[in-house]
Amino acid sequence: MAAGGGGSRADNGYGSQPPPRRRKGPGALATAYLVIYNVVMTAGWLVIAVGLVRAYLAKGSYHSLYYSIEKPLKFFQTGALLEILHCAFGIVPSSVVLTAFQVMSRVFLTWAVTHSVKEVQTEDSVLLFVVAWTITEIIRYSFYTFSLLNHLPYLIKWARYTLFIVLYPMGVSGELLTIYAALPFVRQSGLYSISLPNKYNFSFDYYTFLILIMISYIPSAFLHDRIACGIQEMQEDELLLHLF
Repeated sequence: MAAGGGGSRADNGYGSQPPPRRRKGPGALATAYLVIYNVVMTAGWLVIAVGLVRAYLAKGSYHSLYYSIEKPLKFFQTGALLEILHCAFGIVPSSVVLTAFQVMSRVFLTWAVTHSVKEVQTEDSVLLFVVAWTITEIIRYSFYTFSLLNHLPYLIKWARYTLFIVLYPMGVSGELLTIYAALPFVRQSGLYSISLPNKYNFSFDYYTFLILIMISYIPSAFLHDRIACGIQEMQEDELLLHLF
């Protein structure tokens, strides 16, 4: 009797150890919410893509296309803040810290740089990161939507695992160039800066802060962290596929 029991465990391929537990995925309600969220975000970034194409065809130039998609860009990029909550509440298996870093860096650039420094909105670098973000997010949210529905087309999976190699450097280049273009205007206007003396005995130089932000990109953030983020996202995507 004991021998038979031992043989049964051995046949499972785990020896005397119990089989590893499969990580539990989100419940039906959470899954339904995630599907809706990802569909809405995919549609939103598609609206941005269509807006860019229509504006280009109408103007015959790629300059100053930001104004044609400014409102939906702000809305849907800010909507990505919900992803931090998704991680915090365990709805998705991604890292809270990594997700917060990625989302907040884009929200910062959207509002604290591009929105706040009007002069940079006509820069070609803005279009560079907007195009990179748009393609990336359409692919990413489509990937998550189809994964949740257990029907992932090969083309989307290929794009998700391949194009980030080009899109990450493209997006980061646009972000860096945009911040750099904003520096003289920030310095001249004193935007968001706090000088002494004041009753709080506190000073803050937004110009210097932006320079530190740029330094944080180079070289590790540009080459290592961004590619590592893409690789970690792929690993998390594989985990997501196993959950459903």
